[in-house]
Amino acid sequence: MTDVSLEHQVLTDKLGVDIDPELLSLALTHRSFAYENGGIAHNERLEFLGDSILGQAVTVHLYTRHPSLEEGALAKRRASVVSTVALAEVARGIGLGAHLRLGRGEDQTGGRDKDSILADTMEAVIGATFLSAGPDAATTLVLRLVAPLMADPERYGAAMDPKTSLQELAARMNLAPPQYAVVAAGPDHHRVFTATVAVGDVLRDGRGSSKKQAEMAAALAVWRELSARA
Repeated sequence: MTDVSLEHQVLTDKLGVDIDPELLSLALTHRSFAYENGGIAHNERLEFLGDSILGQAVTVHLYTRHPSLEEGALAKRRASVVSTVALAEVARGIGLGAHLRLGRGEDQTGGRDKDSILADTMEAVIGATFLSAGPDAATTLVLRLVAPLMADPERYGAAMDPKTSLQELAARMNLAPPQYAVVAAGPDHHRVFTATVAVGDVLRDGRGSSKKQAEMAAALAVWRELSARA
């Protein structure tokens, strides 16, 4: 068994589903890697497929489990569960970043932890699951991965807009508004931002390829801590 197949086995064990190795490799291949290796196939078609499967699985689940919710509330919940922030959180939970096939430049600029890349790859993995194991297995995988998000209604807002959610939570807990500080490192074309957010005695950092992403990541980390206390 090659090192690549061993890495794939680690990931499929975490996913709990058997995925064809070639399809899984394709799902993990970012376009930056494809371009640096002679224009080979990359994961964007699988991402397109996975996005539809994800949306359908979440929509049907919310519709059947919440018969009293109006269309607007259902749409808001679905949007938060399938958002880039939420999917990136799911991807980090299974260590997906370590398995990405990225071009050198993208890898050096923190691509393994970028919300957009992680979320897109998560969708591609869902697409690969659908093609390898069928629609039922893909739906089961989706619902298992997003279950923590759907189990806690307050996390819908936090995943979509962590800064606003944190500000509202701080106010409810009679704490001072969040204080943000951001620093950037690296050359202009390889900037990595680190945000620090403080609320009360809670201080957390977040990183991203932009100031906004870094602040959102840090705000979500503080929100989680304060929510656990509340």
